[in-house]
Formats: sequence, structure tokens, C-alpha cells
Amino acid sequence: MKHYVGLGLAMLAGVALGAAAVDRLHAQAKPLVYTVNEITVTDEAGFVKDYLPLVRASIKKAGGKALVGSYKVVAIEGDAPKRVAIQSWTSMEQVHAWRNGADYKNARKIGDKYASSFRGYAVEGLPQ
Repeated sequence: MKHYVGLGLAMLAGVALGAAAVDRLHAQAKPLVYTVNEITVTDEAGFVKDYLPLVRASIKKAGGKALVGSYKVVAIEGDAPKRVAIQSWTSMEQVHAWRNGADYKNARKIGDKYASSFRGYAVEGLPQ
């Protein structure tokens, strides 16, 4: 009888571990969300000194990851923006929380002094 109880507990533990592994794999397969920002900078020195540290800190604090921050953009088709920034996020909700948060809004007030236009959008990546 003890043998069957041990076997039953082992099977139950195996099912629990398998379910946890499947849940973890499913979470990893969820596609990332990317924000793409096109910026026309009018004062490069002020933008780099005053705005970039604030916006980068707000991205990091909100859980995003900066992937690209470049002023060297090469047009392949159509007109290239002057500067591009790309970040990755775990969800669209995380993006909205960052953009609506006080840290980003305060940084943006400063950024508006050094740029004539900002254009941004979020796109969901493909499942991996």
C-alpha cells in the first residue's frame, strides 16, 4: 500500500512540475511590445544633456529597455526622421503606464524645449 502512495505522490509532483514548466514557457513566448519614436531635435546639446538622462531613467524605472537611440538614420524608402529611439516592453499596458506617468511627462516638458516634433507609436512583436 505504501508503494502506491509513494507512486501517486511522485506522479502528482511530476504533473505539478510539468504544469509549472508549461506556464513558464508560455510566458516566455508572449511577444514583446516595441515603442518607436521619431524626433526632430533643434538643440542637440540641450537635448543630450537635459532630456536624454531623464527620459532614459523614466524608461528604466517603468520596466522598459532602450534598444536604439540614434541620430544617424539612413533612409531606405521615403524620408528618414532626424532621430529614432526604440524601446522594448513586456506589454502594451506597461507602455501606457510609462507614457502616462509623471516621470515621462516631466521629461517630455524638457524635451519639448529641444525638439520641434516627436512622433511615437507602439507595435506588438511576433511570438517567438
